[in-house]
Amino acid sequence: MAKNKEHSSALEEKAGMELSKSVSGPSAEKLKERRKQTPSASHLIDGIIHGDKTALSRAITLIESTADKHQSMAKKVIEACLPHANNSIRIGITGVPGVGKSTFIEQFGKILVKQNHKVAVLAIDPSSSLSKGSILGDKTRMEELVRESNAFIRPSASGDSLGGVARKTREAIILCEAAGFDTIIIETVGVGQSETAVHSMTDFFLLLKLAGAGDELQGIKRGIIEMADAIVINKADGENIKAAKLAKTEFNRALHLYPAKESKWEPRTLLCSAMLNEGIEEVGALIDEYVTKTKTNGYFSMKRKQQNKFWLIQTIENSIKSKFFNNSKVKSELEKQLKAIDANMTTPFQAAEKILNIAAE
Repeated sequence: MAKNKEHSSALEEKAGMELSKSVSGPSAEKLKERRKQTPSASHLIDGIIHGDKTALSRAITLIESTADKHQSMAKKVIEACLPHANNSIRIGITGVPGVGKSTFIEQFGKILVKQNHKVAVLAIDPSSSLSKGSILGDKTRMEELVRESNAFIRPSASGDSLGGVARKTREAIILCEAAGFDTIIIETVGVGQSETAVHSMTDFFLLLKLAGAGDELQGIKRGIIEMADAIVINKADGENIKAAKLAKTEFNRALHLYPAKESKWEPRTLLCSAMLNEGIEEVGALIDEYVTKTKTNGYFSMKRKQQNKFWLIQTIENSIKSKFFNNSKVKSELEKQLKAIDANMTTPFQAAEKILNIAAE
């Protein structure tokens, strides 16, 4: 039976086009080479400001590059985009693997698009500590949302960054805002690392949970739940509804144990089923309520200023760390001290002191 064209998968294989006889082989090769070339900073800036998703993707690739020649151009792009930024709602979404983050984000994003919002999803995939590789499969998991003209999905590898966010997520947010996206969703790795990083770059922090997975007991502990502005229990459907309702009660009780938030907002627990698209609109309404309240009492703008201060310090720390370990004298002394530690000729503390003294010279 032929598949309905309206509901065809984004992964469906399309028939290829035959190369026109009027296009010569050398011309085709020149075209391929031109596509490989990095466009100028002004070309990317113009494309981003006019909402060109291709230019946005290429600019994010540029800022994620560690090559010096790319970094200088990336700075120009970011500086030019800054006046057009800070005009979105930034939502951080986290949860353990298997909680249904991608399915939830797709349904949530589709609702926002129907409400005439422009949605950018920055999905962070965990990197292997061995191969350093990432699957980056979020576009395939959100195959319906990715086809929306007012949606943009960008998967990035977390690399060695802590907090479940990619190293350049902060800059990617600026570029997405400059491209006209009014809702930025950051999907974090959610593998138990500190979530301070994503909390420090978003306006609303959403924690997805599962019922019946032992997570209810975590509600009495400080940490990620204390940072959450809302807890959403996903997969509240079928035989799991009873357990989900019980978990909701437990989490609401746990939330009352924490001190009042500076935002004057009282976090709540909601139920939803991303698979059945139930309860998602209620989550959106809750976020709208939060934004209205915090903009009225001034917390929203104050938190944005705090975010900028946090990322100033983070940028300085990252820069110092990078310059330290790229110092040729430090590299040489580090290798020497590692051998000394292996031979039990020194301690890590003495070795560190020697390396730091070398760097200070």
